[in-house]
Amino acid sequence: MSAEHDEPKWLTADEQHAWRTYMDGNHRLMDVLNRDLQDAHGLTLAEYRILVLLSESPEGRLRMSDLADGVLSSRSRLTHQIRRMEDQDMVSRSACVEDGRGVLAILTDEGRRRHAEAAPTHVASVRRNLIDLLSKSQIKALAQIFTKVEAAVGDR
Repeated sequence: MSAEHDEPKWLTADEQHAWRTYMDGNHRLMDVLNRDLQDAHGLTLAEYRILVLLSESPEGRLRMSDLADGVLSSRSRLTHQIRRMEDQDMVSRSACVEDGRGVLAILTDEGRRRHAEAAPTHVASVRRNLIDLLSKSQIKALAQIFTKVEAAVGDR
């Protein structure tokens, strides 16, 4: 009998409860983090994540392919996102001087300003809606859990 015809290993009640509460909680958490940034700064969580990665990179620039990997986005979706952010003067694009084939996303002064303005709001929201709800051991466990998940599915 092939694996596709094997009976699935159904989740136990505890496993199913853990899975569903994770799914619901993660969805609600991402919604509230996004809403807090949008309401206070007119930024989406996706835009904020791009600003963070660019601000942490050398000279505020990253190859679009590396940025797509960093924000866990397809390259075409990232291109559309960057185009919208260019319209708001948060980023610019330039050809990669090293090889001429790649494209760089570059953080502008406006992007730096918007990131610096939004960072306190974002960290307060992360604290209020996640970190401050957990004990130190739960925070450590959360990090260990998602380090394992990332290692197992990160390249899929």
